[in-house]
Amino acid sequence: MSSGIDAADVKEIQHSGPGPDVQEFHDATAAPPKLPTGARFLRTGLCTVVVLCLVASVVHVLLVFLHVAPANTVSKRFSSQINAWVFPFFEQNWRLFAPDPESVNRQILARTARTDSNGSFEVSPWFDLTAVDGSAVEHHVFPSHTAQNMLRRAWSGYVDSHGGDDSARTERAVMMRKYLTNIAADRLAAQQGGTFDFVQLRAVTLPVAAPGSSSAGDRPKKPAESRLLPWWKVPRHAE
Repeated sequence: MSSGIDAADVKEIQHSGPGPDVQEFHDATAAPPKLPTGARFLRTGLCTVVVLCLVASVVHVLLVFLHVAPANTVSKRFSSQINAWVFPFFEQNWRLFAPDPESVNRQILARTARTDSNGSFEVSPWFDLTAVDGSAVEHHVFPSHTAQNMLRRAWSGYVDSHGGDDSARTERAVMMRKYLTNIAADRLAAQQGGTFDFVQLRAVTLPVAAPGSSSAGDRPKKPAESRLLPWWKVPRHAE
């Protein structure tokens, strides 16, 4: 008898009292609150950007790996796409492990030319592009990698793709010529101002003396070499 009364009392207590109904409580917490439309778009856009960055990183690493890896079937088949991505900004080499120090001092100069309304051809004096890079390196505590290597690597790429002839026979040669031309034109426009239609470059190469050469006596010095490039047409640079 007592056990039945206790069960009845418990049942009545569960259905009575000031607290909220149990079924209503579960219904209220079943569906999570919805985010505003702007927040949903922002989260979707952020996820898309992250995925695109990851895909671009994987593609970049793969193309650079194929560039530095020994020649294989994949790198030969997709050589044009690999070179288009790698050159000239992501070029890699193994000189960290087998350094090849410079054996010459190279001075790269440039000048401009323009045609006046009367048809005359005006040529500017030579401007030393290498001296500007040297000054940017010497007078900065933390010089940029670009200031040290952009012009030098552009010239090296031009020589490697053209050899001793200034005729561009490959797509990479055409690209390196445009790259070198743009560097010279932009720097001349920033330093000299004015307008011009053509750019010409000249490189003077001086061999670096070997250690102990000062005591070599009458050993003749190697002469400097000068290479004059043809005039290249550029988009007119305004004042």
